[in-house]
Amino acid sequence: METVISGKRETLRLALAVLLAEGHLLIEDVPGVGKTTLAKALARTVEASVRRIQFTPDLLPSDVTGVSVYDQERRDFEFKPGAVFANIVIGDEINRASPKTQSALLECMEERQVTVDGVTYHLAAPFMVVATQNPIEMAGTYPLPEAQRDRFTARIAMGYPDAAAELAMVEGHGAADPLEDVRPVVDAAGVQALIGYTRRIHLAAAVTQYAVALVQATRHCAELRLGASPRATLHLLRTARAVAALAGRDFVAPDDVQLLAGPVLAHRVIPTDEAALHRGAHQIVADLVARVPVPAAPRRQGA
Repeated sequence: METVISGKRETLRLALAVLLAEGHLLIEDVPGVGKTTLAKALARTVEASVRRIQFTPDLLPSDVTGVSVYDQERRDFEFKPGAVFANIVIGDEINRASPKTQSALLECMEERQVTVDGVTYHLAAPFMVVATQNPIEMAGTYPLPEAQRDRFTARIAMGYPDAAAELAMVEGHGAADPLEDVRPVVDAAGVQALIGYTRRIHLAAAVTQYAVALVQATRHCAELRLGASPRATLHLLRTARAVAALAGRDFVAPDDVQLLAGPVLAHRVIPTDEAALHRGAHQIVADLVARVPVPAAPRRQGA
C-alpha cells in the first residue's frame, strides 16, 4: 500500500487494523488527498471480491442490496445480488446518496446479511465497507445519520502530504498508475486466519475497564450532547487487539486504546453548539484521554 500512498504509514496501519477488527472504515477529508486511492490500494492487496459503489443522489437501495426480478421462463422471482455482495465494498462519496439509500447499508454492516422480500442472504467473510466522504463541499450532500456513523469502526483523515511525500507521489504517478502494480499479498482465507489470531490477543481486565471508563467519560462530558455508544466500546477494544497484533504483541496495552480513542470515538459523539464552534469532537476526546487515569501496562501473556 505504501507504494501507492507515501508518507502515511500510521493511516495505512489503522486501515489494516480495522480490517482485522472485522470493522468498517470511513475516510473523511478534502478532495484530492487520496481517499479513494487508499480504499483501492487496500482492496488490491487482498485476493478477494471487490465492488465499488459510486454514491449519487439517484442511487436506489436496490442498487446496493439487490432486487428480486421475475423470470418469465421459470415463472418465479430470481434474486439479483447488488454491489454489496463482495468481500470489500468501496462506497465513494457516501454522503451524496439519500438517507434512504444510505440506510440500505445498516443491516449489511452490522449483521453481515441482506434481507430482500423477506428472504435473508448472508454476505461472504471477510466483509468490510470502506466509505469516503468530503466534509467541505456540502451542496447536494446528505449528512450521515448517527446510526450510520456508529456502525463505522473508525473515521480517519488523510491530511495533506509533506513536501517529500508529495514529491515522491509526483515522480511515482508521472509515468504510470502505481495501483496497476499492486498485487495481492493475502487471500480471503488468509485474512480470516489473521482475524482469528487477532481475536485471541490477550485483553487484561484493567485495559477493558480503562476503555469502558473512556467511553463513559464521553457520556458525562458537559461539552457533548451525545456520548459514545456501547458499540463504540466493543469497536475500541477489537481495534486495539488488531493494533497490538500488527505491533507484534500478544497483549493489548493502554497505549493502544489511547491511540485509537480519536479515530474510534470522535465521529460517534456530538458536541454542543458552543463546543463545536471553538474546539470540535477530536479535541474534546483528546482532553478526555488526558484526564481519565491510565492503568499500569499489563505484562506479556504467560510472563
